[in-house]
Amino acid sequence: MKARKVIAEMDPYVPGRSQEEIIQEFGVKKEDIIKLGSNENPFGPSKKTIVAVEEEIKNINRYPESDLRVLQEELANYAGVKPSQIIIGGDGADEVIEDLAKTFIDPDDEFIVPMPSYMYYEYLFKQYGAKPVHAKWDLNENKLDVQSILDLINEKTKMIFLCSPNNPTGTLASKEDIKTIANVSEDILVVIDEAYFEFAGVTNIDLLDEFSNIFIIRTMSKAMGLAGARIGYGISSQEIIDYIYRIKPVFSLTRLSYVAALATLRDKDYIKKSIEDGIASREYLYQELCKIDSLEVFPSNSNFILFGVKETGFTAAELTRKLMSRGMIVRDCTSFKGVGEYGIRISICTQEDNERFISILKEVIS
Repeated sequence: MKARKVIAEMDPYVPGRSQEEIIQEFGVKKEDIIKLGSNENPFGPSKKTIVAVEEEIKNINRYPESDLRVLQEELANYAGVKPSQIIIGGDGADEVIEDLAKTFIDPDDEFIVPMPSYMYYEYLFKQYGAKPVHAKWDLNENKLDVQSILDLINEKTKMIFLCSPNNPTGTLASKEDIKTIANVSEDILVVIDEAYFEFAGVTNIDLLDEFSNIFIIRTMSKAMGLAGARIGYGISSQEIIDYIYRIKPVFSLTRLSYVAALATLRDKDYIKKSIEDGIASREYLYQELCKIDSLEVFPSNSNFILFGVKETGFTAAELTRKLMSRGMIVRDCTSFKGVGEYGIRISICTQEDNERFISILKEVIS
């Protein structure tokens, strides 16, 4: 049985390494492992969320809620928009991205992604026959190269993806740059991925009132500590949201994810502290990494930091394996187009784990 041509030609997506993989490959004890490779929330979920999920477990023999209006209202209040502007995804933000492809992409359409960026846009959209066109995040200037996007727009361009803060660079796309891009054509959807916006304190929600062709992606996996519950959401005009609802799976959000999302959104003290602790962790890591002369450290507005290791004498792949053999799970960014072979990304941890990681990193490099 042959797969479709586009599937046969695709490479699988490369996720961050898991604890079990490190245990099996390097023989490291689980208690000695620190996960810095997947941009997760290291502080755990809200205690109120844990209670809500425990209470809901007895109902998992029943189908999930198909009417998500209560959760839409909570997300709308959090985002400052109308409930009719919210679409909820049950496989995190990834489902929302795929829903965009299902709704708007025809074979041979083109979409623009400045590289390096989150590779899952390309992974999902290619499955629907769309062609990725690569613009540029300028690593030398540490900013979006707007002209590289404008030069690539043509009659086949259907969408433009702007990850802000960008993954893996941590860079923000300025509001003026986004306006410039959105002004090109109202027939091109400008998708702004704000998965990490809480750590930057910057959002582009206000642009929805000015442009009809803006779609914002968010997730509850990062600041809200629900990566395992897989809850994402999109924000746009009611017209665009209504189109997506025509193809959206009815039961994509599980019962446990539903109650977890509601409980977390209602625990405003938890969200506030999670963001504050995440930013404090990032700033500690940034300051400590900058003290290591052989590293090129990129300022970040997210819950992760990218750094170059060329001057250490290691490639990213080599240094990643050495760190993993010590239980430090970091992300080799070689698979991110545009980073090259010397980029490593680490995400925030508890202060104890941050200090241990920095100590081990210094030992391995020296």
